[in-house]
Amino acid sequence: MKPTRPGRVGVIASRVRLDEKRILAALESRGIDFEYADSRVAHYEIDGKGPPWSLALNREIGQVRAIYAARGLEAAGVRVINSAAAEEVCGDKWRTTVALRAAGVPMPRTFLALTPDAALEAIEQLGFPVVIKPLVGSWGRLVTALHDRRAAQAVMEYVAALPGPQSHVMYVQEMIQHADHDIRAIVIGGQVIGAVYRSGQWRSNVALGATTEPCPMTPELENLARSAAQAVGAEIAGVDLLSTEHDQLTVLEVNSGVEFSGFQRALGDDVNVAERIADYLITRM
Repeated sequence: MKPTRPGRVGVIASRVRLDEKRILAALESRGIDFEYADSRVAHYEIDGKGPPWSLALNREIGQVRAIYAARGLEAAGVRVINSAAAEEVCGDKWRTTVALRAAGVPMPRTFLALTPDAALEAIEQLGFPVVIKPLVGSWGRLVTALHDRRAAQAVMEYVAALPGPQSHVMYVQEMIQHADHDIRAIVIGGQVIGAVYRSGQWRSNVALGATTEPCPMTPELENLARSAAQAVGAEIAGVDLLSTEHDQLTVLEVNSGVEFSGFQRALGDDVNVAERIADYLITRM
């Protein structure tokens, strides 16, 4: 058995999915002392003593818990990957957009509309078709394509009837004309470890049934994925990109709690994501 390395790693998650099982197995195979912590029962006392971890890997699937788990641990002096700051930026599509734009990363034209009426005006400026998205969300849920004003008005009437002011804030983005796939690249510690095509309907989320296949790495893809992860401060990230009709890449979003089962199926033994994560954690201990 390999000798245990100094320090201890906490792995925070409320659900131990296949991805987390792979990460735990990779940590164990490297002799890393680790502890799984269920975020649903976690609590942190201000000025209290934190857990005896060298660092924590944040794999919490719920955005609010992921942010506050990182905040609680950081207040107790534990280094967290990804940090609370990165979780907060990646968890909000507008904040992600602002960070990417500040870093000069190419993105589709995007509007933030504070009311459904303002969203209609933004849509008119963009021109159809457009995509509207919730500020917070994943797996392509509540992402809607609008192809004409009648559809846009119907959706905005529905949104206006939703309770809570945050429900009325709209993220409006031009729809990029592209092939029937997008690209998911995974970045770990500033290195792009690989990329896959995700093919399906216009929302190419694996959670919605999209299929994956290897995507050749190019200097442009590698540079954009690395720059996007750096812009949001994520040490481990999934970067989603599209190729425009002029064969130029544009970044859609950056995911901090990257899921990689579909990615792993596509690349097989060429890239082992869980092992790459474990190896990176060793360098940060």
